[in-house]
Amino acid sequence: MRYELPHGKADRPFSHEGAVLAKQALLLFDAIDTRDLIEIVILSAGVYFVLRFLRQTRGAGIVRGLGLLGVGFFLIAQLLITRFELTELGHILDYLLTTAVLGLLVIFQPELRRGLMLLGRYRGLRVLVPSEDRSVIDRLTHLALALSRDRVGALIAIQREQSLAAYIETGERIDSEISPLLLRALFAHSSPLHDGAVIICNGRITAAACQLPLGQPQADGPRSGMRHRAAIGLSEESDAVLLVVSEETGRISIAVRGRLEVVTRENLLRQLTNELAPSSTIPMTQLSRIRSWWKKSHSQAA
Repeated sequence: MRYELPHGKADRPFSHEGAVLAKQALLLFDAIDTRDLIEIVILSAGVYFVLRFLRQTRGAGIVRGLGLLGVGFFLIAQLLITRFELTELGHILDYLLTTAVLGLLVIFQPELRRGLMLLGRYRGLRVLVPSEDRSVIDRLTHLALALSRDRVGALIAIQREQSLAAYIETGERIDSEISPLLLRALFAHSSPLHDGAVIICNGRITAAACQLPLGQPQADGPRSGMRHRAAIGLSEESDAVLLVVSEETGRISIAVRGRLEVVTRENLLRQLTNELAPSSTIPMTQLSRIRSWWKKSHSQAA
C-alpha cells in the first residue's frame, strides 16, 4: 500500500529550505582542501590536549559546560549568519569570540599557570640550570636534624628552576646567607616569623613567614598537618623541594612533585642530594661525619 502526502508533496522529497541547506552543505564540503583538513586536525589536537590537562583540575566541569554552550551558540549563530547573510552581525560575533577567549584566559589563569609550571618540570629543560651548592645541602641537613631533635616545627621551600616570587611577596623579606642558627631562630616558638614557610633562592634565605597553597592530604601517606599540606600544595604547583619537620613527632619529610615522603635521619643527606644535586654523589666521609654528629648530639640530649 502506498501513502501519498497531501497537496502534491509526494513529488517533493525535500522542501525548498531543505534543498538550499543541502546545497550549501555540499558547496562547503567541496571547498574543503588538504590545508583545511590539516588546520582542523591541529585545532582538534590542541583542544584535546587542553581538555586532557584540565580534567584533573577544579576547572574541568566549568570547561565542559562553557565549551558546550559556547560551541552550540557559535555554530547556530554562524548558520544563521550564513543563511541570511547578516554581515554586520558576523562582525559583532567575531568581536564577541575574541572577548570570550580573553575572558577564558583570565578565568582559567591558575590552570594555565599550573600548566606552564608542569612544562618546566621536564628534565630536558634543566640542562643549563646549575645544581644547588653542596654547602647548602649540608647546612639544611644539619638544620633539619637539629630541629627534629628539639621537636621544633619547620617548613622550608627550596626554589629550583621555577620562580617562587609570588609566594615570597606574602612573607617578610630577609635576603641572608643560609645560617642554621638564623633558621633555628626564625622557627623558634617565640619568633614572630615562626608561622609560615622560609623560602630559599639561589643559596640564600629570601623570605620568611610565607603563605603557601594548601594541598589535599595523601590517603596513603602520613598524617598531614598544616605544614605538610602546604608542602604538598606548593610541590604540586612548582618544582620546588619542600623540607618539613613535624613539631609533634620530630619526623622529617620531603615533598616533591605533589608527593610527601617521610625521610629517615640517616638518609636525609642522600635524599636532599638526589633532589637538589642529582648529578653529584655523596662523599662517604661527609656522610659518616654527619651521622657521627647526629649520634653525638642525640646522646648529649638524652
